[in-house]
Amino acid sequence: MIDILKVILNIITKKEVYGVVVTLAVAYFVYKSATVILDEIINHGKNGYEKKKRRTVTNLFQNIIKYFILIVALLIILNIYGINVGAMVASLGIAATIIGLALQDTFKDIINGISIITENYFIVGDIVQYKTFTGEVKEFGLKSTKIKSSNGEIMVISNRNILEITNLSQSEQVVSIDLAITHEQKPKDIEKIITKNILPRIEQIENVNEGSAKYLGINDIAATHYKYLIQFSCKREKHLQAKRDANGVILDELAKQNISTKY
Repeated sequence: MIDILKVILNIITKKEVYGVVVTLAVAYFVYKSATVILDEIINHGKNGYEKKKRRTVTNLFQNIIKYFILIVALLIILNIYGINVGAMVASLGIAATIIGLALQDTFKDIINGISIITENYFIVGDIVQYKTFTGEVKEFGLKSTKIKSSNGEIMVISNRNILEITNLSQSEQVVSIDLAITHEQKPKDIEKIITKNILPRIEQIENVNEGSAKYLGINDIAATHYKYLIQFSCKREKHLQAKRDANGVILDELAKQNISTKY
């Protein structure tokens, strides 16, 4: 037992071991510090969209920083043990070529990961579709993207498959509402309520595109009522909620005027 303790003590008292421990400790501290700084950058976003975009970018940089720190730490540790890193790299030319060929898909993932950011393909929080799988982008990394469906299923997609991903959050949806009101109400009065009261409130609904709410006139004339057509646009994945909110606004404004609707 004493001999074992002496061996262990002999190992841990060597300067190389101290060097390795210090290197790993510094690497860990630098990585954690960088993570804290990146989190601060995310939290200073002005709005929800900006925060999501910043989170996507910082996730990418966090991955880059992690791998960079690991490589630097490894080179330092090799140097501590007297290994000539430069000579070793030079002697591994053929091996590096083989490794490069083996890792070409990984390189494609990394390059496409950078393209996703620079070309704004999608950000964390967007709703995307990959083949028949639809879900929200939960995590974005240097090599892959993690998507979670509405029923909790998780899919991890390699960034090299970016061209097969459709961003539904960037697709626009036009929402139409036919407002049916009896002939008892004068069209001019209804049109005034729509343009002065209803449209400005629809514009304020979350996810409705600014300036998109419009009154397009009487869309149909029936035996008992007219149909007044209202349209606006919003993000495709939010159109059902936006339409429900718009319906609530319409009913509220008509109720204030004691007007009933058939729509």
